[in-house]
Amino acid sequence: MKTRITELLGTRYPIVQGGMMWVGTAELAAAVSNAGALGILTALTQSTPEGLAREIDRCRGMTDQPFGVNLTLLPTVTPPPYADYVDVVIDKGIKVLETAGNSPKAFMDKLKQHGVRVIHKCTSVRHALSAERLGVDAVSIDGFECAGHPGEDDVAGLVLIPVAASKLRIPIIASGGIADGRGMAAAFALGAEGVNMGTRFCATKEAPIHDQIKQAYVDANECDTQLILRSFRNTGRVLKNAVSDEVVAIERRTEGCEFADVQPLVSGRRGRATLQSGEAQAGLVWAGQVVGLIDDIPTCAELIERMVADCRASLSRASAWAA
Repeated sequence: MKTRITELLGTRYPIVQGGMMWVGTAELAAAVSNAGALGILTALTQSTPEGLAREIDRCRGMTDQPFGVNLTLLPTVTPPPYADYVDVVIDKGIKVLETAGNSPKAFMDKLKQHGVRVIHKCTSVRHALSAERLGVDAVSIDGFECAGHPGEDDVAGLVLIPVAASKLRIPIIASGGIADGRGMAAAFALGAEGVNMGTRFCATKEAPIHDQIKQAYVDANECDTQLILRSFRNTGRVLKNAVSDEVVAIERRTEGCEFADVQPLVSGRRGRATLQSGEAQAGLVWAGQVVGLIDDIPTCAELIERMVADCRASLSRASAWAA
């Protein structure tokens, strides 16, 4: 396939593996890249910039295809050393950086000077337009169906993608709500030139998470996610389980709640332990509504080849109907 996204990324297919905390490691990124899409290492999964450098080296030992790095810029009181992570990306010759969260403005000049292409993930058109003015090379537009943080506007991809496509000059990547070739075809029809998937890649052979968690994705239906942290305007979408139920119950207390009341439940360390142990009720498991479309655990290569074939078939079928 050839779009502005494949030309930008240097990949065979316009498919990007989303940056996912604890999941975006060399094993998964290399498998995705070897299959013709763009694998992504999640920078903050590595506790130090030096750790990211080692992970990049590990990934290069597994693939000779392009891969990128995700750096989520979190609005925290004591932020990680973002500048040092950016330096590692540049020093290691990474050519694609996916940013999310806060604006990457502070690093754009340096990244551009070193030929790094920047994809910024946005959950609203206004933020996408700001990113375009900033000089990013592409925008990944994240619909309300997505896992992780869908923003606070609650606009689903069926509306968000075409609105963004009509207002942006740079190419867009559709993110959220996509798990198969039908969704990919729909994204193209709506004006996107690529797709980004996170949850679907969690349910693959190479994903570095416990098989019982992968099976939880297969067993879930489209109604088995819920939104947490709404009261803090930091909304997240996760699988329904005992922990997410408790978070929602605390948030709905008539006397209100403080973040400290839910902090132990939403701890990143607890979530990481859950992914590793396979105890699906022990911590948060981030997931999008696409769990309703997941019914197997293929290799990344099998998933991507199937997606591309189904996408082409869907576009052909729709063209025949139109004719």
